[in-house]
Amino acid sequence: MALLFVFKLSCYFAPLLTLIIFLNPYANGEDIIKQENGCNLFQGSWVFDNTYPLYDASNCPFVSSDWNCHARPGKDYLKYRWKPDGCDLPSFNGVDFLQRFRGKKIMFVGDSLSNNQWQSLTCMLHTAVPNSKYTSSKRGQLSTFSLPEYGILIMRFTITTHFFVDLVTENVGRVLKLNSISAGNQWLGVDILIFNSYHWWLHQGKLQPWDYLQVGNTLSKDMDRMAAYKIGLTTWAKWVDSNINPLKTRVFFQGISATHYHGIDWNEPKVNNCRGQTKPIGGSNYPGNHYPREAVLKSVLGSMKKPVSLLDIALLTQLRKNGHPSQYSSTSFDCSHWCLASVPDSWNQLLYTILTQK
Repeated sequence: MALLFVFKLSCYFAPLLTLIIFLNPYANGEDIIKQENGCNLFQGSWVFDNTYPLYDASNCPFVSSDWNCHARPGKDYLKYRWKPDGCDLPSFNGVDFLQRFRGKKIMFVGDSLSNNQWQSLTCMLHTAVPNSKYTSSKRGQLSTFSLPEYGILIMRFTITTHFFVDLVTENVGRVLKLNSISAGNQWLGVDILIFNSYHWWLHQGKLQPWDYLQVGNTLSKDMDRMAAYKIGLTTWAKWVDSNINPLKTRVFFQGISATHYHGIDWNEPKVNNCRGQTKPIGGSNYPGNHYPREAVLKSVLGSMKKPVSLLDIALLTQLRKNGHPSQYSSTSFDCSHWCLASVPDSWNQLLYTILTQK
């Protein structure tokens, strides 16, 4: 079943723009994007803006030391704003967000890139109401930030296996069961769910978290990773279709976040990684190849019965080769995650835009 999303955007020079995204799965998994007035939230470029960043990470108690890039020389990487072609995103208004979603529960479910976005949102909201008392706690897989004044809970459920589907230890070793989800009952009763899973599907060698993949009753040492990703995502999609009431819960999927470990990926073969990158890639076109997993994700979302909004962050992250912690991470050289404040703030600005437009 196809998905239809309609977004109305207040833009700088036009009173109203309407964006319609129509996901229609084809054999190659591509989607059709229909637009009016030339505005697509996810197609655009990064523009320098002296009013940025949206918050000071050094004053936000929720930012991981891995992503607080305070030791990084030069602060221009903080000064870029995502601008869709043909319009401007509405400014993020944290007080408006809190008032609109008073008493609501919002949960991020995913790997460390979900944590990147969760930390960003908590900082954006804390900055909006710095004198409002908050609570912050972590219990098992669940981290919670709350503002009792607004009755809002911003939660993060860590999928410690790095996947929605089950990873269990059996006699043969660690088995990733592509047809099984047992954690789903912990995602129920939430008003807004934002899911993410991708990067760990590609890990090999010592970083590969499984010994066997299981589909049905069949065990295999390995298989095509995009095929495995599609089976696992389809299992998640069936869970959403069976368990989520769209009248009570909005569901989002954080799209594919780019890495910058190989300059050849963006047509700079002499560049080894994101070290020393100070500017985004200019313009609205990524010079390298599109990720095949984008098509897989869109194909699965397009086949679902229940509506899921895709935060299609692939292009905007591909263009931001200067947004990573790089050598300034406290634990490892990092061209996968993002400095805070920086790129994940735009993901939350997109989330806010979609949630608040009729």
